Amino acid sequence: MLKRIDPQQAQLGMFIHKLEGNWFSHPFWRGRFLLVDEDRLARLRASDVAAVIIDTARGCDVPEGEPLAALPPVTPRRRRQMLLEEQKADRRQSAHTLTPRSMAREFGRAEQAADMGVKVISRAFIEARLGKAIQPEVVAPVVESVFASVQRNPHAFNGLMRCKRDMEYLFRHALATSALMISLGRQMKLSHEQMHDAGLAGLLMDSGIALLPMPERWQGDWRDLPERAVREHVLFGRDFVATGGFDEVVVRACYEHHERMDGAGYPEGVAGEGISLLGRMAAICDAYDDLANPFDGDGVSDPARVIEMMQADAGAYDPDILREFIVAVGVYPVGSIVLLASHRLAMVVDQNPDDPAMPTVRCFYSLKLGRAVAQETVDLGNCYGKDRIVGAADSALLAQANLPNLSQMRMKLLAAACAG
Repeated sequence: MLKRIDPQQAQLGMFIHKLEGNWFSHPFWRGRFLLVDEDRLARLRASDVAAVIIDTARGCDVPEGEPLAALPPVTPRRRRQMLLEEQKADRRQSAHTLTPRSMAREFGRAEQAADMGVKVISRAFIEARLGKAIQPEVVAPVVESVFASVQRNPHAFNGLMRCKRDMEYLFRHALATSALMISLGRQMKLSHEQMHDAGLAGLLMDSGIALLPMPERWQGDWRDLPERAVREHVLFGRDFVATGGFDEVVVRACYEHHERMDGAGYPEGVAGEGISLLGRMAAICDAYDDLANPFDGDGVSDPARVIEMMQADAGAYDPDILREFIVAVGVYPVGSIVLLASHRLAMVVDQNPDDPAMPTVRCFYSLKLGRAVAQETVDLGNCYGKDRIVGAADSALLAQANLPNLSQMRMKLLAAACAG
């Protein structure tokens, strides 16, 4: 049964069905949630929400004997005003989120989103280490900004994260995986809410790493722990995310992101469709970012080579979702180093929606001349056959070019292409 109460009557254990007014009047991302946190209760009572709709079938009711607050009736005029406010807010959000942008125009927005994200996630992981639960409304703005960037240009944020190396690995990995999950959900035509859940799962699936117990007098970090100990991060992550009040689908994806389709994964060894949809998506996005960006920044694996490795790993990933993922990131993802027919090395800096095999590249090295050349951005889909990709540059070609600090060069090439 739905009941309309004053925000001051809200109590722990109530299920919030709706907060009256537009989303600017309250500090919560979701409009429906179980009220189980004192801090959240205090913020609700202090907000500008006109009234709260509770569902007594899913949570507590107003205490017996306590009269309902004398709320002013919602007049037809006020109801129309509230509807107009909600419609305006929806239009602002829709315009902010869905208006397409070129790679160059979105690059700056993506950098801002990444910088904000790393601050929020680093603070959240530190607080996790201190035993504090993470709240959905704390990380929701990060997902919103990444979601908006991906909607405006699905390759800008992902490409930036392929190349940007000035972040602590764990935080950068969380942001990159979140963006990949949103891009994959977009390609799979998931609902708006499902894409948000996918982004949250990507952001939080490795939060358990911050909670791994470190041996006394341990001099290394979690990367040096035995594999058996590191595997426990999915258990810590599941429990940590669950205590924050996130949806069950997000919690489950965090728990399942190391399961394999053939049942050889962990922690449960679940196989096939026994793994949730978000869990199967998470396994692909997490593995891709791990392989494309190892801990050692100078040992970055080429994204196009990573795609080939994942395709060859029979039994690991859902083949249908993997095909959708390849379409989402491109045959040659942004950041891939490729060999052109002109015997030049180039980095992919943008995708071609009409022909994934003909992206835009930034040329920087001539194998014929054996030296770096003046950089040039080439749209292979519109160069009238003057050049084309022969294949992904292998380690032998990269060694022949003797490129100093490949990760830094990637970032410079992408920034130069976007600036141009």
